[in-house]
Amino acid sequence: MVASPRSERGNPGSSPGPAATLYESERLPRNMKKLISIVIPVYNEGKYIREVIERVEAVDLEPLNLEKEIIAVNDGSTDGTGDEILKFGGRVRVINQLKNRGKGAALRRGFAAARGDIIIIQDADLEYDPTEYSNLLEPIIDGRADVVYGSRFVGHKPHRVLFFWHYLGNRFLTFLSNLFSNLNLTDMETGYKAFSKKAITSVTLKENRFGIEPEMTIKLARRGWHFYEVGVSYQGRDYSEGKKINWRDGCRALWVIFRCGIFG
Repeated sequence: MVASPRSERGNPGSSPGPAATLYESERLPRNMKKLISIVIPVYNEGKYIREVIERVEAVDLEPLNLEKEIIAVNDGSTDGTGDEILKFGGRVRVINQLKNRGKGAALRRGFAAARGDIIIIQDADLEYDPTEYSNLLEPIIDGRADVVYGSRFVGHKPHRVLFFWHYLGNRFLTFLSNLFSNLNLTDMETGYKAFSKKAITSVTLKENRFGIEPEMTIKLARRGWHFYEVGVSYQGRDYSEGKKINWRDGCRALWVIFRCGIFG
């Protein structure tokens, strides 16, 4: 699913312009092995982080001619999460933040450290399935997209049924984000996002918590980068299982949408 009618490939130093074609030379060559950076922001996920990393390691990206590096950003965890990550040794690059600063701050650290041609976000709570990486990566590899969002609201993937008010809030925030970004996304708040390195490093991100989702969306759209959406499965958690986002994050996201939408 194409999430945006934009077709000007974003020159990081320019604003969107008239329609243009993606040329063969802009694609990531399939005969040349590329590196993908998988950034895992993690805070107090000692119960799940080992399984998450094991499942990420098990993903076979050879058919896409990709190698992977795993970057875990330990955002001031206090439950032994850091010890669990260290058990993987050199197979995982670890960034430790001394105190909890939020998902946005962790992602910014991970993006800055990433060496890959493509960056993908993997939440540490098992809500998103690593075996679906290829769905997000192929539009970037083929040169059709610079940014791909995994939507929980398109396609026929299985979804755990949870909170009505979370669903309604998500759709409202996505609508407002679309209003200011001129996109037609169905799931701006998804935790499953992939970017070309050129795209994500072309914008300056400042948000420390969940406000980074609308911030990166609007700023990337304003740069003219191509967006795609693909359907993904979703195994959502409730608060008894460790879900962290709350109404304050929704209010912050609302403020970020208006701030970025009006002031850039």
